This record gives sequence, structure tokens and C-alpha cells, in this order.
Amino acid sequence: MLDRSLQMSLNCPSHLSVCVTRQRNLCKGRLNPVLAMSSSSVILHAGESGKFPESRKSSSSGAALLSHPNTVGIIGGVSVGSTLNFVRKLVHWSKENEENCMPFVLCSDPVLNRELFSLERNSSSLCCRNEHSQFDHTRIVENLLSKRVFLEKSGAYCIVVPCHISHSWHDEVFKECSVPSLHMGECLARELKEAKLKPLEAGSPLQIGVLATDATLEAGFYQEKLQNEGFQVVLPDKATVEHTVIPAIDALNRKDMEGA
Repeated sequence: MLDRSLQMSLNCPSHLSVCVTRQRNLCKGRLNPVLAMSSSSVILHAGESGKFPESRKSSSSGAALLSHPNTVGIIGGVSVGSTLNFVRKLVHWSKENEENCMPFVLCSDPVLNRELFSLERNSSSLCCRNEHSQFDHTRIVENLLSKRVFLEKSGAYCIVVPCHISHSWHDEVFKECSVPSLHMGECLARELKEAKLKPLEAGSPLQIGVLATDATLEAGFYQEKLQNEGFQVVLPDKATVEHTVIPAIDALNRKDMEGA
């Protein structure tokens, strides 16, 4: 979903770690190319505030960390595992389409991971839904915004967020952003539109089913983007979410593919 849109776009606080890898560093590890970091890699650490020390935001000359025109900025999401899964796909895709692997700057923050995970878990609990509806998202938005600004300064030509729930604040976080950013809902709606799918019954609207956590469904951005393209959205009922969707997601988090 993001891979194809990424190609189109590029062709036109604990200790937050940002790994900056140049094109060929990723290609050196056959078994795990994502972790093949050479001595030329740069690792930056933020303080408890989640902000980068001024002297380490860029090189002494003030230049961006990477200057390659296809540098991708990535903001991690609920889990490191899902973020790395996206990076593996990015590496695989870029190796198929380019001579070398695409350079990227990755922000993975365990504090943000925990806050997003807590938000999703609470929204899935019946006893916590009222509390969730009044949850202050300010810290999450500020965290995402600081990473967006950092990626801009790091030389990213495009920013992606491989995390569903983070797109709840996409418009707010990427307002006045100087580089393109990909919205997962828009990418999905565009690909479905280009697929030229046909409804089961002639003359009836094309229905698209959306399975996601309560937090993502409540945010409503998938529904909005799909409806903007003329699709009719079908959502699961509460019983399906609680007894099918959530257990499946939990199984995936345990890497229990059979259970999922």
C-alpha cells in the first residue's frame, strides 16, 4: 500500500534512536539486511524530553544528515516489530528497483510506542472507552510533530508513518510540512480506485470492508478517505471486533500466525 505510493512520491522519551543508513550499508547483510549497519552509520540519542541536542541535529557544517534525493523519513509506530517489517519491505522493494538500497532515516521511540499501544488497548476495553474518549492526545501529537521536524532537517524528501493509529493526527502533524507525506488511508483508497473493482451486483455501490482496532475505527480516517473515492464502507460490529479482530491482532503480536 505505502510501497507503491512511496515510489510515486519519490519519483516526482526515553532514549529515542535514529539510525541513518546510506544506500549500500543495508545490502551487506543477506540474512537480515535491516540490521546490517556499518561503521558509517550514525546513531543519535535524545534526552528524556525526546528532543535532540542542538549540536547533534546535523553535521558541523549545518548540512542535512543525508542529501540523497530519494531519502525516506520514517516515523515508527506502536511496535518496533511492525516498523522493522515496513523497513524490510522498503529494502526489498528498493533493491528490486534500484542498483542500491534506498537511504532512509528512521525514528523509533519507545515512549511513543508505549503511548500508542496504551491508547489502542484502552480503546479496546469496554470499561475504558469513556476514559479513552477524553484522553489528551497532546503529548502524542507533539512527539510526532518533533519527529516530523527532525526528519525534514535530516534531509528526508518524503515522510511515511507505517502505523494506523498515528494517522489519526496526520493532518495536524503534517500541516505546513515542507516535504510530501503519505497518508495510509489515501494510499489505500487510491489503489482500490485504480484496481477498478466491480460490485457483486451490477448497479449497486462497491462495498469495502475495514477491519481494524477500535481506536483506528473511531478515528474514522479510513472511512473518510474511502467514501471520498465513492466507496461504501462496511465496518464490523462490536462482537466481531471483540471476539475476532482483537484476538487476531493479539495473536499476530505473539507471532502466532495460526491463531490469527
